[in-house]
Amino acid sequence: MKYTVQWLRSLIFVVQMYLAMAVLGIVFLPWALISARGARVACRAYCRWVRWSAAWMVGLRTEVRGTPPTEEVLIAAKHQSFLDIILIFGAVPAGKFIMKRELMWAPVIGQYALRIGCVPVDRGKRGQAIRKMVADVARGRQQPGQLIIYAQGTRVAPGVVRPYKVGTAVLYAELGQPCVPVATNVGVFWPRRGIYRKPGLAVVEFLPPIAPGLDRESFLARLEAEVEGASNRLMREAGFEV
Repeated sequence: MKYTVQWLRSLIFVVQMYLAMAVLGIVFLPWALISARGARVACRAYCRWVRWSAAWMVGLRTEVRGTPPTEEVLIAAKHQSFLDIILIFGAVPAGKFIMKRELMWAPVIGQYALRIGCVPVDRGKRGQAIRKMVADVARGRQQPGQLIIYAQGTRVAPGVVRPYKVGTAVLYAELGQPCVPVATNVGVFWPRRGIYRKPGLAVVEFLPPIAPGLDRESFLARLEAEVEGASNRLMREAGFEV
């Protein structure tokens, strides 16, 4: 009975979350079309709404730990669900994501993502995808901000092991900027797929930056060790045995 009630609360939460996305997308559209700032204000308002509504509708509180960067950096994060996108973007002043090109055609999300400077990347052969990603990022450098990439390339459920993609290391070398790792436990409460949202405290944690200058292998090894170690700690804190 308790699970059924929570599932129904989760369903209502999910429905209103997407309705809110549509409403805010329409309300802010005129401003977003003439100014990237309007699109960014709309996205940040949506992040605040999701966090607020999750807390009272399904008992899912959220917390951002560490020091979110305000300067131009590369952010390399662990990706477990839509919630970590909400928390990371809402915590930094000018976030922009490396995103799958297919998302460009998603209603509201795709249009606003392009307005805030997100970089769409084709999923194809690895070498071609990496070269295009670097070229697209280079062309977008006129828009300063925090470039966010998911180092494993996709959402990864808690407890699942996936390799860290070389594209993150290529961007790290190309940009010559510090890289801020981000750990999370949000997948314990908000899964990759499905309706059910578990009550508790979902966390993203900004870790100390990795200075530029490491070689590819050293960088990836350090990034994976720090993000996975911190994420495992956060998941254990949430009651998930890794």
